[in-house]
Amino acid sequence: MTNQMMTQEVKIVRERAQQAFRNHLKHLSGGDIKAWVDLWEENGVMEFPYGPAGFPDRKEGKAELYDYMQNFPKHFEVEFTDLQFHLTIDPELVVAEFNSIGKHRETGNPYNQTYISVVETKDGLITRYRDFWNPLVAIESVGSVNDAVRFSE
Repeated sequence: MTNQMMTQEVKIVRERAQQAFRNHLKHLSGGDIKAWVDLWEENGVMEFPYGPAGFPDRKEGKAELYDYMQNFPKHFEVEFTDLQFHLTIDPELVVAEFNSIGKHRETGNPYNQTYISVVETKDGLITRYRDFWNPLVAIESVGSVNDAVRFSE
């Protein structure tokens, strides 16, 4: 295989991984959690390194991911903005910075968040997603730590 062919293959793989990430943002902001879950590999893992006490550290598998996120659109109205990808050696690894502009539907409080996400993909599906976000923004939006921990109910 020539270097030019390898370079083109890497571009295709990278674009597929980045498109999965773009679709992730589109489906969350659009409230389509079933389509969002379809972006995941069957045993995909979502991790929350900065969650507040009582918040889950991780969710694993499509069923857990759906259960966790199914009520997100009921609680939050968000638009994701300022998406910036950082290139990595591995074209299936996505490192992204972005923001959300929105509100918590029940309180009306703003939900304006800054994120850094590290997302592993395989064949265009998300296999592992590490979600780095500021839990204080979520707590202020929903009103309390307990409500932030229970947002998926």
